[in-house]
This record gives sequence, C-alpha cells and structure tokens, in this order.
Amino acid sequence: MNVPELFGSMVFDDATMKERLPKETYKALKKTMKNGDPLDINVANIVANAMKDWALEKGATHYTHWFQPMTGVTAEKHDSFINPTDDGKVIMEFSGKELIKGEPDASSFPSGGIRATFEARGYTAWDPTSYAFVKDGTLCIPTAFCSYTGEALDKKTPLLRSMERVSAEAVRVLHLLGDKETTRVVTTVGPEQEYFLIDKDLYDQRKDLILTGRTLFGAKAPKGQELEDHYFGSIKPRVMAFMQDLDEELWKLGIYSKTRHNEVAPAQHEMAPVFTTTNLATDHNQLTMEVMRKVAQKHNLVCLLHEKPFAGVNGSGKHNNWSLSTNTGRNLLSPGKNPAQNTEFLLFLAAIIKGVYEYQDLLRISVASAGNDHRLGANEAPPAIISMFIGDDLKAVMDSIISGTEAVSAGSQKLELGVDVLPDFKKDTTDRNRTSPFAFTGNKFEFRSLGSSLNIACPNIMLNTIVAEELSQFADELEKADDLDAAVKALIKRVFTDYQDIVFNGDNYSPEWVVEAERRGLLNLRSMPEAMPHFIDKKNVELFTKHNVHTKREMYSRYEIQQEEYGKVINIEALTMLDMAKKDIFPAVSAYVAELASACNAKKALSESLPCDAEIKVIEKLSKLLVCFQNKIEALEAKVNEAKGIEDVADQAMFYGKEVFGAMNELRAIGDEMETSTAADYWPYPSYAELLFGVR
Repeated sequence: MNVPELFGSMVFDDATMKERLPKETYKALKKTMKNGDPLDINVANIVANAMKDWALEKGATHYTHWFQPMTGVTAEKHDSFINPTDDGKVIMEFSGKELIKGEPDASSFPSGGIRATFEARGYTAWDPTSYAFVKDGTLCIPTAFCSYTGEALDKKTPLLRSMERVSAEAVRVLHLLGDKETTRVVTTVGPEQEYFLIDKDLYDQRKDLILTGRTLFGAKAPKGQELEDHYFGSIKPRVMAFMQDLDEELWKLGIYSKTRHNEVAPAQHEMAPVFTTTNLATDHNQLTMEVMRKVAQKHNLVCLLHEKPFAGVNGSGKHNNWSLSTNTGRNLLSPGKNPAQNTEFLLFLAAIIKGVYEYQDLLRISVASAGNDHRLGANEAPPAIISMFIGDDLKAVMDSIISGTEAVSAGSQKLELGVDVLPDFKKDTTDRNRTSPFAFTGNKFEFRSLGSSLNIACPNIMLNTIVAEELSQFADELEKADDLDAAVKALIKRVFTDYQDIVFNGDNYSPEWVVEAERRGLLNLRSMPEAMPHFIDKKNVELFTKHNVHTKREMYSRYEIQQEEYGKVINIEALTMLDMAKKDIFPAVSAYVAELASACNAKKALSESLPCDAEIKVIEKLSKLLVCFQNKIEALEAKVNEAKGIEDVADQAMFYGKEVFGAMNELRAIGDEMETSTAADYWPYPSYAELLFGVR
C-alpha cells in the first residue's frame, strides 16, 4: 500500500483544486476559503464543473449537501448528476448554484420552535473551508444548514461563527502585544475516539443494543477489566484486520488516523488522529464514526459508540485536544523560550482560566447527554465538576505571580519572579492527571469529559466563544492602558488571584474533592437535566448574542431540543426494557422454573427418597424474584405513563432522569440477579462474557 498516494485520494483537496482549476479561479476560491468572501457565481460554476468531473472519475453518480443537524448525526439527500437531453439521453451536469446552495426538506429535523412543522423549507450552504469528498459513489459537499429565516438548524454554523470570533479577539490581543504579522488565529482539535467492537451475530440477538446502543440487562461477567491485561495489549487478528481497513478508508478521506490501540475495557479500542483545524476536525470525526460502523460490518462486527454499552466496565469517551494557532505557524499555548512569547502565553492562559471558571456551566452542558451521564463521575471519566489541571510547574509560576515570591519547579528549576521570565518548559513535566476534566498537556488543553458519540462541535463552540469573550475583555482593558507592560502584568496577576479556585492538580475522583469543590464555589451538575437550564441563564444568553454565535431564539431552541432528546432517549430505553422483560426474560425464567419443577416431580415419581433440595432452593429463589420482577415492571410502566403527561420539557427531562431511570435500575437489578441463577439454555440473550470476549 502506497499510503502517501492513497491519502486524500477521495478528497477534492487543495492540491486537486490547484491542479484542476484555472489559476484565477483557484485564487478566487482560496480567497473565499481564507477570508470568508462571497464566491462569485461564475467562479462557482467553474469550480462545480471541475468538482463534478473529478467525482465522476472517482465513480460518483450523485452529489449531496452533507450537513450536521441537531440530531447528533450527519444528514444527506442524494441527487444524481444526470440531466435529460432532447434526444432522450442524459448528460452529467453540476452547476455553481447547486454547489453553493441546496434546499432540503427541513420539516423532519428538530428545530425547537424555530420552524413550524408545516414550514418545510431549509437551506444548506456550502462550507468551502471543508473539502468535498467522494463516499459510496456520492460527491459529499460539507454544508451549513439553516432555516429560511437564516437561523442555524445545525452544529456547523455556530461552530464557524465561534471560530471567527475567537480569531478576531485573539488577533486584537496579539496586535496589542506587538505581533502585527498575525492576521488570523485558528483553533485546532485532535479528538481521540473510543469504541467497542462486538460480534455481529451476538449483537443481532440483543434488541437493547439494536434499539438503544447499550445493554439494558446483563449480569457481570466472571472476568472484566480487573486484570488490566487488555489495555495496550496485543491486538487480536480479527480486530487488527478491522483497524487496518479502517485506516485505509479514513486515509482515503484525508483523515489523519494516527494511533490505534486496545483500551481499558475488554472489547474496547481507541483511534486517535493528528490535530487539524476545528471545523475540519469536526467533519472528520463525524465521518470517522460513520466509517467505523461501516467497516465493522464488513468484518461481521458491530462498532458500539454509546458512552456506556456495558455496566461494570469502563465506558467510552472522546478526549478533545484543543489549542490556538496563528496563521504564521505559532502555537499560542506553547510556553516557548522567548520572553515576549512567555508574556503572551501567560495572558492567553489567564483568559482560559478565567473563561473556564466563569462558564463552568457551559462546558458541563456541552458534554451533557443521556449516554454520558453514565460515565461522568464514575471513576472512569472526569467528574461532573469542571476544573483545570495545569501541572506543578505552571502552578508554581501561577502561585509565584499571585504571592510575589520566587518559586521552584518540580524539576528543581528556579523560576524567577515576573511575567516576562517564564522558563523554557518541557512538555509534560507533570503527569497528565487522567482524572481532570480540563488538563494542560504541554501545548494544548485536553477536555476529557466528552462522550464517545458526541459531535465535537458542541464543546468547541463553547470553548471558542468563552475564550473570545475573555480576550475581548482583556483587549478592551489593555487598549486603554498608558503603560501596556505594567497593565499586562497586573491583569495576569489579578486573573490568577481571582480565579485560581478553578485550578486543581489533585485526584478528581476523591470524595474530598467534591467537598473542596463545593467550598470553592464550583458547580456540581450531576446530570443533563440539572445542567441544561443554565444554558439560558442571562449571562450565557448575553455571551452568545454579543459574539453572534447564537441568537436568543437559537439558544432557546437548543434548550428545548436537547431536553426533549434526553427524555426521548430514556423513554425508548424504558420501553425496550419493558418489552424485553415481559416478552423474553419473564417467560424464560418461568419456563426454567417449570422445568426444574418437572424434574423434581420426575424424581419423586421414580423414588420418594431422591432428594430435590437443590432444585427447590432455586425454584423458591427464582419464584420470589419473578414476583418482584413483575412488580418492578408495573412500577416502571407507571413512571413512563406519568412522564408522558408532563408538558414542560425541563420538568419532563428531570422526571425521566430521576424517576424513570431509577425505576429502570431497580428492574435491571432483579433481572440481572435472575440471570445468575437461570440455565444458559433458557436465558434469551447472549451474556456479558460472550459479548465482551466473543471477538477472537
């Protein structure tokens, strides 16, 4: 395999555009991509024709505007290139108008009240900053998705807006600090993707996995992850074959798949890409999840992207490695060697520290979902409390600036007092602290709270907008300063002093941290229903509207959509659970009890002296559990019916999260206990042992 030749072969990337477009057309398109200038229709027509010809050579027959609605998945409507001719034949055509704008039916996508059901019109608009690609014989054109009134119905539009805002404010600050060369700042992301692989034949026997993505019943397997033998262990041949095919398919699409390994839980794995610009990384991650599922099918496997498909073993997350880079090639979160850059680094660090403190609620909301609620705080992922880890060396610098005293680094390196003398830090001078939600790792921040199925646009919209606001405040203050150097130093010291409570380098899993976090005034929003109402707090509405990332109407729509989705997810899980309990588990256990009773009667018929004590004990145990199981079924049914009658979305989400989910857990506990005493031939579903260790 020639990887350099293979890489990006299915992408209409910069090299392809440069090769296939006239020089002036290419320059005009690059200007649009770089500066966001409108694309002239004549230029668009030339680009569209070249893109069509290239796509036909790659085997494409259709095109689609590929977008990311509020459902968390991608959407596409395919149109063929064919156009009829007068002689009854067809020609393959694709216009600039078709490239730039599409008009899909928007009525079936959630809008949270932005668009009434009978108002079907929605528009997709080409995002020229993300390259078109060919997938499954279709030219896919990355687009934004909005209503006919111009309001965002997707996750791409506010992401692009947030990237523009953080760039503008970062450039303001850099110009104040003397960097006149930088004209644009981009946020970059490298999202690590965790997932499970299980055998498809076993998956097909589990209606809970099919309908909900996670197991709703399942007793703990005799072996889990306690031996710690799976993490970074030798990759099984069947899994390796999948990973090799996955890399090949991702490379074709220009996705920088770099690292592959076994994760902590049995049957769990990870793929990590090289970082790229946030909008492109978002598109790539959505594609990655889709390709993972498709490639798995080829190997008679199923890729599970739910945050917690199996109880009792680690769930799956997605670490969001976020940084800031200039168009001149500098990483603004790299401590660096130059004293001028050190001041710059500390100022940007201060902006992030202040932003994370002031908008803890938004960062928590950005990772909130029904699936991720299973992970956060479960000693396998960061807690729901948002805090920052910056390492011992940076903490020493921070403390020295606050106190006005000299500090010594963890490596016994003397750190002189003052902002502009930060030493040359080595990357990762302190352990990464896997328990921290938001950890500095040398030249980037690793936001570790994301769930595996999450669209990474959500947390990055929050991060970009938060940092844009803090940089805006900094620029407003510094632009008025008579002595800029003194003002910068005073600003950094004030921010470090006032917002140091958000920094915690210890064990985030410890019970003591929960108490300490409360003492510090940090939020502990344990579930999505607890967190989501804060989205429309006054300060948050003002933040997003000030920076034109969201309108007030868009924010309220997302508030409604996410809480409705939360309730729908748990409702589907509850109904699936009831179906499994009533139609499969209860009859199976009852039949096994009947079989044991028949065996006892047969023994007695043969000889009264034959003992039946063992069978009777099991019969008694399972019979009592069946009564309890039926009572829990009825209790869950009652809670589900009660939930349907609650009209307010916030109240309904809270009820689903506490009452319905609580009743589900009680039903599961009885079901799992019965599984441990029921013969395998009678139990209707593959066990955890089969699911987790079935791929060999």
